[in-house]
Amino acid sequence: MDLLVTSEWLAGELGGGDLVVIDATVYLTMGPNGYESESGRAAFVEAHIPGARFGDLTGDLCDVDSHNRFALPAPDDLAAAFERLGVNDGSRVVLYDDNGSMWAARVWFMLRWLGFDNAAILDGGMRAWRDEGRPTEAGDTDGADSTGSLTVSLRPRLVADKDEVMTAMADGATCLIDALPAPVFAGEVAPYGRPGHIPSAINVSAAGLIDQDTGRFRPLNDVRHHFPERHEARVVAY
Repeated sequence: MDLLVTSEWLAGELGGGDLVVIDATVYLTMGPNGYESESGRAAFVEAHIPGARFGDLTGDLCDVDSHNRFALPAPDDLAAAFERLGVNDGSRVVLYDDNGSMWAARVWFMLRWLGFDNAAILDGGMRAWRDEGRPTEAGDTDGADSTGSLTVSLRPRLVADKDEVMTAMADGATCLIDALPAPVFAGEVAPYGRPGHIPSAINVSAAGLIDQDTGRFRPLNDVRHHFPERHEARVVAY
């Protein structure tokens, strides 16, 4: 699979025995103390891509005991959660959400962290699927019969800790990318309690990578200039 797949492609692949489609939707709203997150499960139950399962980033796919929201679980726990969704070493996984593809991208990254690469993001997500008049189904179908195991081949370099970020602030060799909206980066609003951004970071808003008229990712040539010219450069995004 390509890293981005179209709804037309996915519609033709539904029902494939090795295909696992996961809805990873989370909704964010601004509350009195900053962003509040809500699982997209209720919307999933109302309508989802036929055969899809719900991957809960506020539940099984996060460390619920952490004081940080969406913290990564222990690798074996995360692999077990994906196995419960039907993912195994021989799977093809397509991820989507109904909120700008950032949650689908989050789960795509988590699979890569575990060492699993055969995953793609549905370009345009649920919005594109609906806009094209493709069928949906209702009900809670997040569970799956286990058909195999998911091997963990952890890639620890894909996650940076605080000490590495502190070093990166001054080493000149690492590019820190803040993916939050420009007003948050600039400190004009502070949904996380402290205004501003990590020193030396640049702002590449995740929303700016999406065509707001279609919900699909903008062409690579339109966004390439936001990123380091040296492809081998170390990049830490947050």
